[in-house]
Amino acid sequence: MESTNDLVTKNFEAYPDVAADILNVLLYEGKNEIKEENLLASPTETLYQGEKKLRNQLEDIAKYDMADGEIRTVYLFANQTKKDPDMLLRKAGYIGGIYREQYEKKAQNRFPVIELVLYWGKRRWNENRSVHEMFRDKRLPAKTMSYVDDLKLHVFELRNLPEKVRKQFQSDMRIVVDYLAEGKDYRSEQKVVHKEALIKLLRVLSGDENVEDTEAILQEMNVKEEDEISMCELFDQYIRKGKREGRKEGRIEGRAEVIPAMIRTCKRFHISYQDTADSIRRELKLPDSEIEENMKLYW
Repeated sequence: MESTNDLVTKNFEAYPDVAADILNVLLYEGKNEIKEENLLASPTETLYQGEKKLRNQLEDIAKYDMADGEIRTVYLFANQTKKDPDMLLRKAGYIGGIYREQYEKKAQNRFPVIELVLYWGKRRWNENRSVHEMFRDKRLPAKTMSYVDDLKLHVFELRNLPEKVRKQFQSDMRIVVDYLAEGKDYRSEQKVVHKEALIKLLRVLSGDENVEDTEAILQEMNVKEEDEISMCELFDQYIRKGKREGRKEGRIEGRAEVIPAMIRTCKRFHISYQDTADSIRRELKLPDSEIEENMKLYW
């Protein structure tokens, strides 16, 4: 059974504009080589003969890049939250399965297969990135290795992308990679396109295990998918929602209960300590000493 993290990540990457953006930035140095209108969903399942029966293997995301009605390239996205020393062997299975289908004439034409490993983990990826690296400790003769096909793993550590690379993203993916790099202090004026999918992804990347209430939260905030709204505006609305919830609770009259509700709401949405304090100052017009006292108490 797939985890919430897997489902949320795949749902976000499935959008053609996001998928095209990921490919253009990570593979083509920000050039508009892949057009979102040319990307079609490809089957993520390939079959192979196991020892006793037919078995299947699933890739996370597969996209056909079409040209003149034919498949030009197929791109595979493999999401990893943990390092996998056997990832090269898995890649050989995924790619080999697609080429096998071409050999068996199950595809309309021949096309190359490219796989990207999108690594979301916090620890740096120090696993083997090629078959030659994998067998380095075997100390095989150079002549032997010259005949070993050197399959390579294209790993992109999303938490460690250089700023110049992050700036090339045009879709909601820019918000994601900047958030991963800058943490809870991140703020952005970029307009959000896929609001529910993006917020769910940011929440699971921050450790939330249950994000099924995201749609309900956006409805309570009266935010629709078609609305034009930036991340900052989205944060501010979420803060105001927390303020309203604090007033509704009404266990203690006045701001004594509003403040902890606002702080809890901001923390839940992973808004930074300083931005939370600034929002309380702006909304409730409190002195800095009182704000700081409450922040230390409820943060």
